[in-house]
Amino acid sequence: MTVTILFAAHPDKWPEYEAPLNAALSETKLSYRLVTEADPDSVDYIVYAPNSTLQDFRPYSRLKAVLNLWAGVETIVGNPTLTVPLARMVDPAMTQGMTEYVVGHVMRHHLRLDKHILNTSGAWAPAAPPLAGDRTVAVLGLGALGRAAGTTLAQLGFHVVGWSRSAKDIPNIESYHGESGLSEALAKAEIAVLLLPNTPDTENLLNAESLRLLPQGAVILNPGRGSLIDDEALLAALDDGHIGHATLDVFRNEPLPSEHPYWRHSRVTVTPHIASETRPGSASRTIAVNIKRGEDGAPFLHLVDREKGY
Repeated sequence: MTVTILFAAHPDKWPEYEAPLNAALSETKLSYRLVTEADPDSVDYIVYAPNSTLQDFRPYSRLKAVLNLWAGVETIVGNPTLTVPLARMVDPAMTQGMTEYVVGHVMRHHLRLDKHILNTSGAWAPAAPPLAGDRTVAVLGLGALGRAAGTTLAQLGFHVVGWSRSAKDIPNIESYHGESGLSEALAKAEIAVLLLPNTPDTENLLNAESLRLLPQGAVILNPGRGSLIDDEALLAALDDGHIGHATLDVFRNEPLPSEHPYWRHSRVTVTPHIASETRPGSASRTIAVNIKRGEDGAPFLHLVDREKGY
């Protein structure tokens, strides 16, 4: 039987994904048709992005799973018409890209590179930074991205502490969980890396109170979700010097409005949501594997926990 796969993402993504998806699906040896339009009652799988115009899944009577192209599912997980399994994107290339971004900016702040790169005064002020083993980096969020970034930082010699909602046991990462664990992890974080999903529980995780738990002069690196930070509280903590710097890649409103104070703040680095992205080649292989598993009767990979929201 031929499997019908509907590509339901923003139309400008189809030229990027058509060839990689066909290549990956061909390797499964399944009989399939990959389309951008189809009668709903003929569709077996939907390759999906939450910015798609498709928001009502009720007509898709034989749908087996929705396979998200994004790691984030917060805008679709609560859709009451979506009752079939929903898989988030876990893309090895996305993980690699995020790890490179995190390690690059952790090293930048650890080595105090901005002090030298931006020095135009002619002042000669030699002061070597501490070694990695003398610097504590906290990774908040120990999913696939946080685990990979934290493990790489530990391999470079950093003392890495991690925090997640539930207990984790990861080699070379001192892990904490729960509310009290968050306080302990923040108190040790000379550099705090935010890699948590956007859920009601993580909204404003860094607020006026929790920011004060960080050591004086701590650095914040947020390539996770803009909603994790109370922007006004962060600006206040930057202004009074409690937070030494914030490198931010994600924001509540994107593109970040040109009038936003982050753009002009001397202790803020803005990067335009470039930490990592889904790569069509490797993402297509992830999707093809899940479709093959579905057709073979095997459990889908990377399923979203509807109660947790990720």
